[in-house]
This record gives sequence, C-alpha cells and structure tokens, in this order.
Amino acid sequence: MRAATLMTAIALLAGCIITPASAGEKYLYGEPKLSAAIAGSNEFEPGDERQITVMIENSGLNTVKIVQPGIINGDVLPNTARLTSVALLPGDTPVRVKTDPQMIGDIAGGATAPASFVLKVERDAEPGVYSLPLQVTYTRLYATDQQGSDLTTYSWAEKTETLQLEIRVKEIVTIAVSDVGVESLNVGTEGFVHLKVRNNGFETAHAAVLKIARSGMSPVIPTDDSVFIGDLMPGQEAEATFKASVSKGAEAQTYPLTILLEYENSDHQTATADGVTIGIPVGGKIDFAVVASPAPVAPGQKAVLDVTFKNTGSATAHSAQARVSAVDPFTSDDDTAYLGEIAPGESKSARFTVSVDAGATEKIYGLDAEVRYRDALGNTQVSDTMKVDIEVRQTGGDLPLLPALLGLSLLGCIGYGAWTFRLRRRP
Repeated sequence: MRAATLMTAIALLAGCIITPASAGEKYLYGEPKLSAAIAGSNEFEPGDERQITVMIENSGLNTVKIVQPGIINGDVLPNTARLTSVALLPGDTPVRVKTDPQMIGDIAGGATAPASFVLKVERDAEPGVYSLPLQVTYTRLYATDQQGSDLTTYSWAEKTETLQLEIRVKEIVTIAVSDVGVESLNVGTEGFVHLKVRNNGFETAHAAVLKIARSGMSPVIPTDDSVFIGDLMPGQEAEATFKASVSKGAEAQTYPLTILLEYENSDHQTATADGVTIGIPVGGKIDFAVVASPAPVAPGQKAVLDVTFKNTGSATAHSAQARVSAVDPFTSDDDTAYLGEIAPGESKSARFTVSVDAGATEKIYGLDAEVRYRDALGNTQVSDTMKVDIEVRQTGGDLPLLPALLGLSLLGCIGYGAWTFRLRRRP
C-alpha cells in the first residue's frame, strides 16, 4: 500500500516537470474583405421612392496563426472591420439618395451587417442597369507588438473602400397630356372633354385604354370615363373624347381632372401608368332673367300676359319652354309657352293667358316662373325660379265706362236743345 502511494506521487511529480508552459495564439496575416448586395428586389420604376436594405458581408480570413508559449492571446482579429460606416452615393445616375451616411459597427469575419437607404428614381429615368457607389470606411488591426509577458500594443489603420450596388430601372409607360379642349361644358350641364395624350415612356402600351377620373371633390364628374385607343408606342400620341358633367353648385373656373392609362406590358400583364392631373375649364351656368313684365290686369277679367325672358348665361339653351305657376287670385289653362333656342344674351317673349278673380285685391303679385330647356347633349335642365310681377288694378279700358255714358247723355241733351232752338226761330 505504501509502495503504491509512493509510485503515484512520483508520477504526478514527473508530469509536472515535463508539461510545457501554457501556449498563446497570434495571427500574423489577415484582413477584412467586404462585399455588398441589396436584399430583395433591385428593380425600380421611374418615379419610384423606396427603402432598400443593403447587406455588407465580411468574407476576410486570418491566414497565418502562431501558437507558442509566452504569446498573449489577443482579443481582436485582423480580419475584423471595426467601427464601420457606410455612405451610399448617387454617382452619375438618375437616382437621389435620401439617407445620410450611417454607422453599422463592427463586422467580424464571416458576418454581415445591414444598412438601410431611401432611394428616389427620377420620373424621366431611362431604363437600364445603374451602379451606385457604396463607400465603406472601417478600421482594421494593422500590427500587434507584445512587450513582455503582460503588455500588447495594437496598431490600427483606417481604410475606405468603394463597392458598387446595381439597380435596374424598368421600362414602363408614362403619359403626358399635350392638349386639352372642352365643348359645352358649363355649370349644371353635361359636355365634352377632348384630350390628346403622348406616351413619354420607353415601353409600348398594348391594348391601351385611356380613362378619366374625378379628382377629389372636384365638381367635374365623368359620365363616359374610358376610351380604347389600342397600341401606343413611345413618343406616339392619341386623341380621345369623353363626356363629363359639372355640379350645379360650381363656379365658372378651372377644376382638376385625373387622366389614367391602363395597358398590357411586355410581360403580358395589366399595368396602369401613373395618373396625371390636369385643369379643365368650366363655363358659367345657363341662367335666365325676366326683363319685361306684363301690363296691368283688371279684376274679373281674362288677360294675356306678355313676359320677356333673357338668357343671361354662357351657353345656348335648346328647345326652351317657359312656364308660370298661377296662384290665387289667378287661374290659367295656358301656363306654358315655347321659346325655342335662346343664345347667350338673347331675349324672347312668351304669352300666357290668365283669369283674374273679380274679388282680387289691387296690388302687385309675384308669380313663379321657370324655363325648362335642353343642354348641348340633349339633357333636360330647369332654370332657377324667377318672379314675374303682375299688377292688378282697374285698367284704362274699364274706368272711363261710366263717364263715357254720362258724356254721351250730355252730348245728346245738348244736341236736342240746339235742334229745338233752331226750330223755334224759323218763321
């Protein structure tokens, strides 16, 4: 037992004597090796504004390592990109970068780090592949100097690399309105909108359909909103005519209208070009005024009222008819009169037959009148209500009746007296 214990102690002592001192590790060569790529799609359309995520990858390796006693293990590897910052530049491209440079920290070998940028592609950008410079600035371990057994000095070097990010601008159709015209488009009526559009893009719009749409709360409302124009090649123009109505509460001024183009692209998919908002001039409404009231009428009589109506609006009224509403003390079996076509500024007279109650109070009465007409597209419209002033009083044809009878009697008496006087003077 004592012999076994002695042998074990001797073995342990021998092991302690022959075991080497603890060894350390030191990397002599290695540096960061960076690359960058866009996560997800790198395709843009002209006019796009979108955030992209760029992944920066460090594939740098540490190629030579020394392991020996007395070396202090370092806590920094030479292939690590430390304090990394990135800046995306537009370069000579139709792209605006709307994000400032940013810090993304340390990137160890074999690791990646993300950076996000907002890009805006110009609306007139030509299709193609563009390279955006990505400047990456970082600090790397340049050298390690061990002093003694407990001190290590690091030497650092700052480096800036320019990587290239590729984006692809797709071919699309963009439209521009080269001419706008209106016909009979007035407040409260329906008229025509004439458009000429041009394909300003770099792709042919196949089976294209041109559309108009109401812009917000604009009083210009499409009633016929789409026209098929077929294939529209880049630089080619097409014309189309639409129907639109204007709300009655609008004013004579210019209002917005949105223009759209639906088409089939080169991938045989349905696409829509970005909408274009244009101004549509709207004329004043068709309106009427009573410019001449009828002569006074007498109680208990039937009279013909001559009323003159004037078109004070900005468009022609077609197939116009005037109507008065007879109220007590008036009655009428003939309250509608045909005026026909009345151009702006033109006046026409209408005749209505009314009967006046015998007990009517002598004063001025107001009768409601309106004009029903058709606009340029044949839609029935009704004017605002107007007042026709009618005076009820004893007219000149009634008042002289009694004096006339008295006058005739007096003349008869005078004549009879003169005749009698002459007879008496005869011999």
